[in-house]
Amino acid sequence: MRVIDLTHTIHTGMPVYPGTEPPAFERANTFERDGFRETKIIMYSHTGTHMDAPAHMLSSGPYLDNLDVEHFIGNAAILDFSNVRKGLIDADSLKPHEEMIKNAEFIIIKTGWSKYWGDKKYFEDFPSLSKEAAQRLTGFNLKGVGIDAISIDPMNSATFDVHKILMAGNILIIENLTNLDAVSGRSFILCVMPMKNKDADGSPVRAIAIENI
Repeated sequence: MRVIDLTHTIHTGMPVYPGTEPPAFERANTFERDGFRETKIIMYSHTGTHMDAPAHMLSSGPYLDNLDVEHFIGNAAILDFSNVRKGLIDADSLKPHEEMIKNAEFIIIKTGWSKYWGDKKYFEDFPSLSKEAAQRLTGFNLKGVGIDAISIDPMNSATFDVHKILMAGNILIIENLTNLDAVSGRSFILCVMPMKNKDADGSPVRAIAIENI
């Protein structure tokens, strides 16, 4: 078995979605004063490598804590669009991958954009799904769709149509994945466990790929 970490490290200077405050870490207890260490962490629920619940953008959508834990693990496949030069991944672009999608519970859209993490280009011109492609994906038995970019929607979207289409099908969205090049095969087990807090509209996750070798 081989385990690959697909998660960005959370820290104070990390990239965050424009308009969001970066996480803050306060040393609440120290060895010198208290004999132990404990840290107070303040951050948004969609910080770093994270998962969106349908409740994030749908008024009647379920929160993450409404879902069974099995919803956060399953067979996954990477769809490689890292050489795509057009901005939108359309429904026709999915057709060559449909057999893989049929056999997967999670698909990950590989754009190659994680290499720009920490650079302003990370927020610009990354490939994202079209509304028609998102609608096509709702026809499969998917638990989630992930991407190695800041959003599954185009950065200039004001309506977040792709989010809402996927969420209406109770498909989770995982954003800011990384290290996809380290996954040797195109099919593996994906584990994306969120925190179990009440009314979770989203949560940072520790995303890992598990390969049988």
